[in-house]
Amino acid sequence: MNHSAHYVGDHTFVVERTAVVPPGPGQVRIDVAYTGICGTDLHVAHGAMDQRVRVPAVIGHEMSGRIAEVGPGVRGHRVGDPVTVMPLDWCGDCPACRAGNSHICHRLTFVGIDSPGAMQRSWTVPARIVVPLPADLPLTHAALIEPTAVAVHDVRRSRLTAGEHAVVVGAGPVGLLIGTVAQVTGAEVTVLELDPRRRALATELGLRTVDPATVDVARHVHETTGGAGAAVAFEVSGSAAGVRTATDLLAARGRLVVVAIHPTPREVDLHRVFWRELELIGVRVYEREDYTEAVRLVHAGLVPAGRLITRVVPLPEVAEAFRALAAGGEVKILVDCGVTG
Repeated sequence: MNHSAHYVGDHTFVVERTAVVPPGPGQVRIDVAYTGICGTDLHVAHGAMDQRVRVPAVIGHEMSGRIAEVGPGVRGHRVGDPVTVMPLDWCGDCPACRAGNSHICHRLTFVGIDSPGAMQRSWTVPARIVVPLPADLPLTHAALIEPTAVAVHDVRRSRLTAGEHAVVVGAGPVGLLIGTVAQVTGAEVTVLELDPRRRALATELGLRTVDPATVDVARHVHETTGGAGAAVAFEVSGSAAGVRTATDLLAARGRLVVVAIHPTPREVDLHRVFWRELELIGVRVYEREDYTEAVRLVHAGLVPAGRLITRVVPLPEVAEAFRALAAGGEVKILVDCGVTG
């Protein structure tokens, strides 16, 4: 028997017994170990995505687990293998897919939002979206592969290189991961964050941090870069002020990378974009090569996954986990779905 956490609307989750779904052709069934809660999941829980999520819904897409059953025609996966999932199901036929950009497919299904997700003991998915893991990678750490892949994709899209200066606006989980991945590339990184707890964690992770409420950020970046400005600014705060700050700090021909999802249109200083020949780069989810690199970084300890996990709760307490994350003070909460290893 399976156990699933269902979002039923109005900030409410119900954990119920459900039937195990056997894998069909080209599918595998996974015994889910851990599922992380991200900002998008919070938006779902707060009702902000009710027009997209079909209630009752099993959500969750940051996960780790082990293959429990293999469907007909599946090759390369064996029962007991540790895995994670790249939760993108694309059509293969739209213009984006035909151009090699299946991760931004015109008809993309984001698994865990548009279709059932990982917040359950047993999860059946297409084998093509399953990503194998090293045998010695802790499954707790492996649950952070998905957000790490986001950071890898964002840094790769930015074309950041060793020796360049990058500014990260916002030190939530994704901002911290972007700062870490950027630092691994050899870049100099400055993280801007108002919250003292997040700022302290960024410092613990070896990132240079600045409180924009008490420090003249423009002057700081000017002095740090010898007057040039930042080569890349990652806007991760989702705020209008964050967009303004990121744009203002860029060097000539700097790249502004829009990471956060902005629910409303923002004003952008297009005169500065013109004057300094700035680039505006959009980033969305990830590609398979980003997942491969994320697995490598987490496995090697270059992304300190264990230090980002601040709480692990059992599946029956999923509602409390969402309340705790919404209250602040937590970085990454994992839901223990019942299979550990």
